[in-house]
Amino acid sequence: MSLRTTVLGQMSEIRELYAADRKRQAVTSKMLKVYHRRSTEMRELRTADRTRQQQLIQTLTVMQSLQGQGQQGPARGPTQLELPEEAGSSS
Repeated sequence: MSLRTTVLGQMSEIRELYAADRKRQAVTSKMLKVYHRRSTEMRELRTADRTRQQQLIQTLTVMQSLQGQGQQGPARGPTQLELPEEAGSSS
């Protein structure tokens, strides 16, 4: 085998390796873009979740404060039902 044949074979192999490397780089780039997009979405969801939790805590605090003052809150639950006077004086 001549030196020229060996060099040409190695050059061909190098070109194939470069092509395979470019394909892998393209796949890696796409995966990084997807990862970044999902990370951004998760950050936004966590922020929205924290905001909703704070709003819920504020609402519950106001409702608890109103109940402590003997006032009705914005919604009446089953424990806040008013009984008719007849039912309450059956003894």
